[in-house]
Amino acid sequence: MNERSTNPRLPIHAARGTELTAKSWQTEAALRMLMNNLDPENAERPEDLVVYGGTGRAARSWEAYDALVRTLRTLEDDETMLVQSGKPVGVMRTHEWAPRVLIANSNLVGDWANWEEFRRLEDLGLTMYGQMTAGSWIYIGTQGILQGTYETFAAVADKLAASGRPGHGDGTLAGTITLTAGLGGMGGAQPLAVTMNDGVAICIECDQSRITRRIEHRFLDVQADSLEHAVELAVEARDARRPLSIGVLGNAAEMVPALLESDAPIDVVTDQTSAHDPLFYLPAGTAFEDWERERNEDPVGFTKRAQQSMATHVRAMVEFQDKGAEVFDYGNSIRDEARKAGYDRAFEFPGFVPAYIRPLFCEGKGPFRWAALSGDPADIAATDKAILELFPENERLRKWITMAQERVHFQGLPARICWLGYGERQLAGLKFNEMVKSGELKAPVVIGRDHLDCGSVASPYRETEAMLDGSDAIADWALLNALVNTSSGASWVSIHHGGGVGMGRSIHAGQVCVADGTALAAEKIERVLTNDPGMGVIRHVDAGYDLAGEVATERGVRIPMTEG
Repeated sequence: MNERSTNPRLPIHAARGTELTAKSWQTEAALRMLMNNLDPENAERPEDLVVYGGTGRAARSWEAYDALVRTLRTLEDDETMLVQSGKPVGVMRTHEWAPRVLIANSNLVGDWANWEEFRRLEDLGLTMYGQMTAGSWIYIGTQGILQGTYETFAAVADKLAASGRPGHGDGTLAGTITLTAGLGGMGGAQPLAVTMNDGVAICIECDQSRITRRIEHRFLDVQADSLEHAVELAVEARDARRPLSIGVLGNAAEMVPALLESDAPIDVVTDQTSAHDPLFYLPAGTAFEDWERERNEDPVGFTKRAQQSMATHVRAMVEFQDKGAEVFDYGNSIRDEARKAGYDRAFEFPGFVPAYIRPLFCEGKGPFRWAALSGDPADIAATDKAILELFPENERLRKWITMAQERVHFQGLPARICWLGYGERQLAGLKFNEMVKSGELKAPVVIGRDHLDCGSVASPYRETEAMLDGSDAIADWALLNALVNTSSGASWVSIHHGGGVGMGRSIHAGQVCVADGTALAAEKIERVLTNDPGMGVIRHVDAGYDLAGEVATERGVRIPMTEG
C-alpha cells in the first residue's frame, strides 16, 4: 500500500470560516496556509510533503509536520516558533510585533552549497529543499506565478511590436507561436499566460498527469496527438489570430530539436522544466516510468545524462534564436546545466529578468498575493473590486484582474495575485484590513508574495542576472530584506537557499502579513508593505539604475549615500 492510502493525515485541507483552531488569527493563518500548501489541489506529491518544483517541501517529515501543527495551535501572541529546514526547533518568547514564525530553509555554507552535499544532508534527515513558497507556506497554486508569467509575455509582445516585425504591431502575441516545455506547478502557468496575451503556445511535457491536470484547471486548452498534430493546431490558430494552448506528451530534449530540424514556424522560445535539479529533468532515451528508479540507482550518472540532454535542448533554443526567434531563459538554470555539459553557447540568450522585468523592479513592483482564510470565493471577488477601485488608472492591472476572474481556477483556499509597486502595496493591505474589520470580508486575509520580487533575491542566473554594477552574486540584499520585514512586524518571515534555480545559485527571502482587522495589524501592514518593496528601490538605486533613483526621489525613499 502506498503512503496516500496509509497516511491518516491525507488528504489535507485548510480549515475554512471564522472558527479558530489556534489562539489568534496570526497563528491560525500560518496553520491554514501550511495546510493549504499540502492540499491536493496545490501539492504535486502531498504524500511526500512535496508542493512543487520537484522536491520543494512544506515540512521536512511527517513527524515535523505534526509538530508544526501542534505548536501553531498553542503558540501565544508573544512567542515565535523557529523552523529549521521544515522542522520546528524552538519556541522563543518575543513580543507582539515579532513574527509568529521565523523560517530558514536549505541554507548551506558557501563551499558546501551544492547538490551533492545537500542530498547527503537530506538523506541524513538534517535538511529539506524549501523552493520559494513551498517551505514558506504561501503557495497559492499555479496562479501564484501566473501574473508574473503574463507580465513577462506581455513584455515579449511589446518587444516584438517595437521591433517592427510584420504582423506584430499591436502589442499582443496574436499571430505568434510560443514553444516551451514543463507543465508543473510553475511551468503550468505558461499556456494560460500566452493565451491571455492572445498568442498560441505549444507546451511539451513528459508527464501525462500534468497535462491532464492543466486541462482540468483550464490553464491548458487542448492536448495534441503528436508533435506534428501540435504544429498543425498551432499554425491554424496562429493564422486565425486565435489564442490557443496545446499540450503535447514527450521529451523536450527530443522534441525541441525536432521542431528546429523541421523548420517549425516558432516565434518565441523558453522553458520551465525542472532543470534546476538535474535529477528532475528527464534525459532523452529514458522512459518516464523508469525515471525514479534510474535517478535513485545512479544519481551521478543520471545527472550527467540529464545535463547532456539539457545541452541538446539549449542548443536547439540557441539555434532558434539564430533563425530570428525571441528566446529567453525563464529562471530554471537550464543554461548553466547545459554549460556544465560542455555547450559553450549556453548563455547566448538572456534571462527573463534583464530582458523584460528589471524596469518594473526599479519601481519596486513585484508579485503581491493574498488568500481568503474564509474559503469563500466571494471574499476574493470583493478584494478584486477593491484593487480596481484603488488603482483606476492602471489599465494592465484591470485587464489582468478581469481575465483572472474569468479564467483562473482557484486551488485550495481562494486567492489572487497582481503586481503592485512601492507606494501601492500598503494601500491594498490597509484596505483589506479595513474590509475585515467592517465585516465586508467574512474572515481575515493573508497577504504575501513570491520570493521572486524586486528586492528579496540574490540570484545571478535569474533576478539579479546582469546587474548594472556587476553585483549579481551579492546576497546581502536578501538577508537585509528578511531582517527589515522581521523588524517591521511581518507575521512570518523566511530565508531560503536555492529556490527555482538550484543549490549554490540563490539566496532569497519571503514575508507574509495577516490582515485580521485590528489596529495592530494595520500598523504592521503599513510598515511591512512599504518597506518590503522599498528594498527593491534601494537595491536598484545602489546598482546605478536611473529609473530607481527617480522613483526614490519622487516617493521619498531615503538613500544615505545621496544625502548631505
